[in-house]
Amino acid sequence: MTLDQKIRKNGIIGGLLLGAGLLTLSIFSFYLITSITESVTVFIISPTLFSFILPIIMVVVFCYVSRKKIGGYWSFRQATTGIFIMFIIAYVFQVIGRDLIFAKLIEPKMVEKTEAAFIRESDIMKTTPGANKKQIDDNINGIKQNLAQQKNITVGQVISGTGINIVLIFVVALIFGTLFKKDPPVYYSAEEKI
Repeated sequence: MTLDQKIRKNGIIGGLLLGAGLLTLSIFSFYLITSITESVTVFIISPTLFSFILPIIMVVVFCYVSRKKIGGYWSFRQATTGIFIMFIIAYVFQVIGRDLIFAKLIEPKMVEKTEAAFIRESDIMKTTPGANKKQIDDNINGIKQNLAQQKNITVGQVISGTGINIVLIFVVALIFGTLFKKDPPVYYSAEEKI
């Protein structure tokens, strides 16, 4: 098996594992926000934690492990290719797992439950001393509009959204490829240096 084949294979395996991890975080975050917590602090922190911080930590670990599995060195192009494959597989896994299976079969009222949780927590925040009630009401209206748009997504919006996501995934893969590339050391003999 060539190095490029190993990179592709590790990208596919890493993508499946990353996709499963991201799907788990996404589902846990949904239930945490809608059912488990009644703490405003947890409600505010959990989207950032489960949608940004933990996924980045997972990606860093998977990139490091992928590089290590192929011998510890890969060029920028190889790193970007392996990471892009991993990201695309994870994206497809997440779309199928969360958007098609979970949101359609297991939790068909996912948007409504999320909206109810946002409104519940916003009402709690209004009662805190010094809260800007007008700002909170404006935020609630914005959330309602965004969630209403999610209920009525057209096929065209899905296709354009997928295209935009693929471009963004490629850009992020380029960034991570830059961060995780590691060229093998080049050794020169004493005569070559002169």
